[in-house]
Amino acid sequence: MVDGGEGANPEPPQPRPLNILWLIKGLGPGGAEQLLVSTAHVADRSRYRFSVAYLLNWKDTLVARLQAEDVSVHCLGVRRARDARWVFRLRRHLRSNEFDIVHVHSPLVAIFARLVILTLAKRPAVVSSEHNIWASYRFGTRVLNRLTFPLDNAHIAVSRQVLESLPAKYRPQVEVIVHGVDVEAIVAARDNRDAVRAEFGLRPEQVAVCTVANLRRAKGYPDLLAAAKTVIDEGHDVVFLAVGQGPLEAEIKAQHAELGLDDRFRLLGYRGDAIQILAASDIFALASLFEGYPIAVMEAMAAGLPIVATDAGGVPDAVHDGVDGFVVPRGDPQALAAALSKVISDPELRASMSQHAAGRGSEFSFAPAIEKTQQIYDRVAGLRGA
Repeated sequence: MVDGGEGANPEPPQPRPLNILWLIKGLGPGGAEQLLVSTAHVADRSRYRFSVAYLLNWKDTLVARLQAEDVSVHCLGVRRARDARWVFRLRRHLRSNEFDIVHVHSPLVAIFARLVILTLAKRPAVVSSEHNIWASYRFGTRVLNRLTFPLDNAHIAVSRQVLESLPAKYRPQVEVIVHGVDVEAIVAARDNRDAVRAEFGLRPEQVAVCTVANLRRAKGYPDLLAAAKTVIDEGHDVVFLAVGQGPLEAEIKAQHAELGLDDRFRLLGYRGDAIQILAASDIFALASLFEGYPIAVMEAMAAGLPIVATDAGGVPDAVHDGVDGFVVPRGDPQALAAALSKVISDPELRASMSQHAAGRGSEFSFAPAIEKTQQIYDRVAGLRGA
């Protein structure tokens, strides 16, 4: 009988958690930023310790949510990414902390982070995520990203279209991971549909078209506003609800006023309860010119909304055209308006698309994507001997 004395075999020591630094341009309410919150919520915290460093001191919407998930947050304290002080602050931060992996979520940030890490005596592994197609990046960013890309230990693309936009020689090294959403929370939000519709003064028969997209050029708001004007002028009993904030707010509000959309197209700004608004709506619209794999489309499908969206990025992979929505050409507000009118005016089509969208949306759980990302962390840490 073993008594636990000197001859007993000691328990093997448990490996310490990997220290992961997420590096991102800002912590506004965008898709890449929301992904960090989801990952922190679901990831195995016995295996990973997460921190975030971000550049832009005015983009801090998600700081509190990350801290609530026990994620350490460090601001590099600049107003613009071209303010080079963040590069030196990042180097100090990396030298002061023993990170095993730096996971970068911005192409511009990745370029300089890779070069900074080269200067360190003890270098963490580097993982980069491509959240948008390369054509959406500025020329200089594309060139420098191409030159520094081989310095990474692993690469992730958020959609097949993003992968195919990369230089051909790099594609075999890149893994596609579609990030996913909190399907259970979105399905549960449907229970509040009537209450949220009442909050917005929506009548039972009134069709609500929702979009969740920040006010940036890539999101195609001028096309969406023009399409909404056409749909409203056709006489449909419809209200548009737009959730988002961003640098084009003044420009978009000016176009909104010029078109005379008034309360029929409501610019709601940032809303922490975006999934509640989705669940209260009847159709989801997205007019993007560039995308990766839009989280808002996945959330809308999980909420059972028919999708009317442009063929940007991963949208054609997510939406089965004519089944759970319509996919139309980018930059064509008339095509967008025609597809919206078709879904608005046909309740049977809307109900069928809603059913198919809900079924498709149930496949978008973020758990598998997070597990795949964890496997990448384990692999690159093993290669570096962490």
